Amino acid sequence: MIGSWISILPPIIAIVMVLATRRVLLSLGAGIVTAALLLANFAPLETLKGVWRAMTVSFYDGGLNTYNIFIMLFLLLLGVITAFVSLSGGSAAFARWAVTRIRTKRGAKLLTMGLGIAIFVDDYFNSLAVGQIARPITDQHKISRAKLAYFIDSTSAPICVVSPISSWGAFLIGQLALILGTTAAVSYSPLTAFVMMAPMNFYVIATLSMVFFFAWTNNDFFEMKKHEDRAMFEGELYDQNKEIPGQLKEEFPEHTYGKVRDLVAPIVTLIAVTLGMMIYTGYKEAGVFDIWAIFENTDVPFSLVIGGVTATLLAMLLYILQMKKNETASVSWMGRAFISGVKAMMPAILILIFAWGLTDLIASLDTGLFLSTMVERMNIPVTFLPVLIFVLAGLMAFSTGTSWGSFGILMPIAGTIMVNAAPELLLPALSAVLAGAVFGDHCSPISDTTILSSTGAGCNHMDHVATQLPYALVAASVAVIGYIVLGLTGSVWIGLVAVIITLIVLFTYLSAKGKQRAGQIA
Repeated sequence: MIGSWISILPPIIAIVMVLATRRVLLSLGAGIVTAALLLANFAPLETLKGVWRAMTVSFYDGGLNTYNIFIMLFLLLLGVITAFVSLSGGSAAFARWAVTRIRTKRGAKLLTMGLGIAIFVDDYFNSLAVGQIARPITDQHKISRAKLAYFIDSTSAPICVVSPISSWGAFLIGQLALILGTTAAVSYSPLTAFVMMAPMNFYVIATLSMVFFFAWTNNDFFEMKKHEDRAMFEGELYDQNKEIPGQLKEEFPEHTYGKVRDLVAPIVTLIAVTLGMMIYTGYKEAGVFDIWAIFENTDVPFSLVIGGVTATLLAMLLYILQMKKNETASVSWMGRAFISGVKAMMPAILILIFAWGLTDLIASLDTGLFLSTMVERMNIPVTFLPVLIFVLAGLMAFSTGTSWGSFGILMPIAGTIMVNAAPELLLPALSAVLAGAVFGDHCSPISDTTILSSTGAGCNHMDHVATQLPYALVAASVAVIGYIVLGLTGSVWIGLVAVIITLIVLFTYLSAKGKQRAGQIA
């Protein structure tokens, strides 16, 4: 069963169930039990051991799993920061300040997009930091939380995957060094190869172009349009009957003592300390002050925790300073805020624990290896290899919930195939792996980055998946056209022109439909 077609059953069951029922934990649990049964050959005791491993691997995996533990701890800290910023009146003050300066819905959306692009060092950090900064502004302008989650998710991984100065860039440059080191067919360095691959990542180009288009216009479609219309005409930014990760349930006292600094200072501190710690931990591990070596060796989760602790202490201090003049401020409210912040993040943490557990069992079943082996066994014409690799990487990331796992499995395979079959298409094929993996990651309800994006936006997780999926599929379709043209012509630039023309046609059509709808309403 390991490495066979049956190995794709657990992710399929989990994904179909989560899309059909929208009950994330139940669906992930069903996938975990299915995977455990397959790994144990349906032996009851061994199955129970498999389920236990899935539930505990986030905390212990041959030793303390500090990576996952620190990510969960950071989420809890972020919940506490949010609670204290709200308690001190910082969120309300920032919203009042921002609405006088960012006066249009378009401006709020463009700001969110700009923040997503600017915070490019790590996707986890991006997802949570952008949400904290942008949410008060988008809420004021009646932008749905689903739209905010889409902006966050579509500017985190897509930016990180083409940025050499990021945790992703460092990892991918390392992967390229291993692949390029085994062949004499190319003469450029791993860093040069990585930079050259950026314009070949057609999915990223299509996604970022679509983000700008939907930030500039209001021409949404399918589920996203429903959420946007409900936010604009009914003032309902999210479905209050659904579980919202990171949503505070405590009603804090209203007062007018809050200052903009009560939100800005903790968030700026969080960003500055986290970045500083990423540089410090990278330098400490690398032993040289080289930017590429630093980001290759940086400890992102630990840096996030140190940044989170520092920002939490500052948020608490700012509230304590209010006690002299704010008659509603008290130590008891500090305790309630702390508990409220922790409780708000528990749904997101539970989803992450289940998703990480399922991902671990899927890895044991060699689901990714099965999918990649299929390609090696097919005698596919070289012309269609880039587009096939893109689709396969998308399926792999979608079913496993991890883009990095797809990078690790598919990049060496794609490299080996292309070096022997068509060296001139080596970089386009490797870029297709990156593009497809990010696409699959965007669509997957079991992806940790998708979970964190919905958490950062304060959006129900399945609402985020349902609203983003059509947009991701459209961007992927544009990328498919680009990779087909690239394979047929052998030219990256002709493929890129095909992508640009397709996007122009798409945006023209959506704009015409938008004007038609506006005319009907009028």
